[in-house]
Amino acid sequence: MQTITRYLLAIILGFYVTQSVAQDTIQEQPKEKQIADLEALKLEVETEEKAFLKEEVAAINKRVEAKEITYEEAENLKQEVAKKRALNIESRQIIIANHIDLVRRNGYDEAIGTEEDNRFLITIGAGKKDFGIKGKQEPVKYDIRTSNDFVFAAGINNAIIDGQSLSDSPYKLGGSGFVELGWNWKTRLFRDSNFARVKYGFSFQWNKYDLKDNKFFVQTGNTTTIETFPSDLKQAKFRTTNLVFPLYFEFGPSKRVEKKDRIRYFTDDHFKFGIGGYGGFNIGAKQKLLYEEDGDRVKQKIKKDYNVNPFVYGVGAYVGVGDISLYAKYDLSDTFRNNTFKQNNVSLGVRIDLD
Repeated sequence: MQTITRYLLAIILGFYVTQSVAQDTIQEQPKEKQIADLEALKLEVETEEKAFLKEEVAAINKRVEAKEITYEEAENLKQEVAKKRALNIESRQIIIANHIDLVRRNGYDEAIGTEEDNRFLITIGAGKKDFGIKGKQEPVKYDIRTSNDFVFAAGINNAIIDGQSLSDSPYKLGGSGFVELGWNWKTRLFRDSNFARVKYGFSFQWNKYDLKDNKFFVQTGNTTTIETFPSDLKQAKFRTTNLVFPLYFEFGPSKRVEKKDRIRYFTDDHFKFGIGGYGGFNIGAKQKLLYEEDGDRVKQKIKKDYNVNPFVYGVGAYVGVGDISLYAKYDLSDTFRNNTFKQNNVSLGVRIDLD
């Protein structure tokens, strides 16, 4: 019995020692990997800072060529940025070296982690404060000539019809409306002035007509007509959906803010005026009818092409201050093809450009 017990103890002890050795080996691997990652980052820091210095020197040379600063001023700026980058290399490498020593003494440090997206997270004070050492950073760009913004517009909608005045339109002025959602890029046209800009991008336009006098749209072959509904029509709405690509030229003053390493233009709270146009495609048409039949309330949605023109193009303009403008657009393309009447969509509303 004692012999069996000794054998069992020997087996358990051997298993324990084997597991301990295995765990030490497993822990040693991430420790060495972490040290290797940190050593590699020290080299990346120097390469990265030198690359930043090269870009900053090139930007300073461009300013000399543009006669924004003198040669003497440029040399002083080059010395400043060179000193800054040298100090950056020294400071960042000291931080990394200290953490290499920490890992060597204590083993793998979960607070530091391993390389992930070229970033090491270092935790200070038991997780109460942290900061990152980033292996790849983007230097500050001296001049940004192209920016982007979100565009939202909404307002009233109607149509110009041949032989009819707007007051005789078959569409209600109050119930017809439009909505536009899009994304635009804005590029400064001149190197040293932001007075003129070009805006371009894409937008979805929804143009809705609210028909009056018990009228609705009827498609017969290649022709679409407006006819009287056979019963009491409570509501008749017709909507087209377009994908367009606008191009506008925008004019207006802006505030110029210049620093040692950058120059920026701001149009907040400044007057602006834009004029241009758009072109694109119709991607849908739908009519919604609401009426009563045999005492029942009927709601009908009809999706057809309704002979809507597949190609859309028009002109537009806006005037405003800051992000908000008064906005108008007019479709030069006919709403319907091969129709008994010629109709062009017209819209007026408010436009918001969120930079």
